Amino acid sequence: MLRLAELSPDVQAAVAQTRDNVAALHAELPRWGLVVWTAGNVSERVPGADLFVIKPSGVTYDQLTPEAMVVCTLDGAKIDDGTAASLAPSSDTAAHAYVYRHMPEVGGVVHTHSTYATAFAARRQPIPCVLTMCGDEFGGEIPVGPLAIIGDDSIGQGIVETLRGSRSPAVLMAQHGPFTVGQNGRAAVKAAVMVEEVARTVHAALQLGPVESLPDKMVDRLWERYQNVYGQH
Repeated sequence: MLRLAELSPDVQAAVAQTRDNVAALHAELPRWGLVVWTAGNVSERVPGADLFVIKPSGVTYDQLTPEAMVVCTLDGAKIDDGTAASLAPSSDTAAHAYVYRHMPEVGGVVHTHSTYATAFAARRQPIPCVLTMCGDEFGGEIPVGPLAIIGDDSIGQGIVETLRGSRSPAVLMAQHGPFTVGQNGRAAVKAAVMVEEVARTVHAALQLGPVESLPDKMVDRLWERYQNVYGQH
């Protein structure tokens, strides 16, 4: 087993910072109503190393200190860090690891069971791009990935297969729930918040009657502006 103490001081410092980041980001999930009990997880790639940090399995959110975060290799193997030695990583660790191995541009992965997005996943129904917010953040409809077993890398394979060639940072894994990706953990958490907001609003709109998707050219313009002009640069 790889030991944290065997890594360079720079990598150890990067691990410590990533653990701080991931612990803080987990607090955002219950804050935005995206999880219940111990469900859901956030992970983030460690800069400069083939490692990532993820939530431990079955631990309540009020116990998620930086020291409780679990450090893993990109093969999903836990490393011996001397502090979280008794904690097993999330049951979704293999899925996160698969995404990191096959999508090098991804620096953060989030999984929730947020109510409205998961309702679309239960129906295996993409969330249509009927809102400018959806065009901005997702660049089109939010796609559905395949039904996959929990515990191995099947979910990761489904995420990668679905998001390759898509502008969306979110996928609704069939009859399971949303997974989101981003250039870091914070971006992936933002996408998780946004996918639930879009799902809730689209659901409400569908109760009023049929909805109409935005024209492709408008979606392209919205996405381009939001990615390259909106906010501070």
